Amino acid sequence: MARGNPAASPVVRRPPGAAKAAELARAEEIFARLAAANPEPKSELEYVNPFTLLVAVVLSAQATDAGVNKATRALFAVADTPAKMAALGEDELAERIKTIGLYRTKAKNVLALSKLLVSSYGGQVPPDRDALEALPGVGRKTANVVLNVAFGASTLAVDTHVFRVANRIPLARGKTPREVEDGLLKIIPARFMRHAHHWLILHGRYICKARTPECPRCPIDDLCRYKDKTPA
Repeated sequence: MARGNPAASPVVRRPPGAAKAAELARAEEIFARLAAANPEPKSELEYVNPFTLLVAVVLSAQATDAGVNKATRALFAVADTPAKMAALGEDELAERIKTIGLYRTKAKNVLALSKLLVSSYGGQVPPDRDALEALPGVGRKTANVVLNVAFGASTLAVDTHVFRVANRIPLARGKTPREVEDGLLKIIPARFMRHAHHWLILHGRYICKARTPECPRCPIDDLCRYKDKTPA
């Protein structure tokens, strides 16, 4: 004899294809709203060409964009090419960026990558992932930023903000930046890829904050599944 409440509603499970379609539709709506709120998002790092962008991103590791900009305004005024940067020498470069965390290590890396760009790439930043990641101080995230911002590639850099937002909403859960990146690439609609990482960075920086997310003014609040939302 069957046990339990015969009046209980049966559990309705979506077929795998329907669940995937629903998630893709949700992602589409999330990015449509982020795009409507900020159609042309920009990097908050200040730069004048691909080389200064590369340097700024290298310097931004474990530092704020505002702090990097404060140091690089004067730096880029005198050294906006690999040759000019290499000519400064390590001591002068370190002195110019000493307000940035880990400045001595970063000075070594920026000087080394500047010399390598001069000797191997004619003083140009290569629009190639492998070449970029072979430069001192340049990892996958930095390469993704440069490829996207300087060269228009549909890459997605996962920084601390993107990692938090992707796991919290969630859009793509992962224990590592690469896992999150791979997950996001599978779900973000192609038409939004160009600016996707900027939308997520800015959303995490100004709305979906680490300690107290500003849920009442979030444009995607109804699409977010985060359990501990900040009440209005």
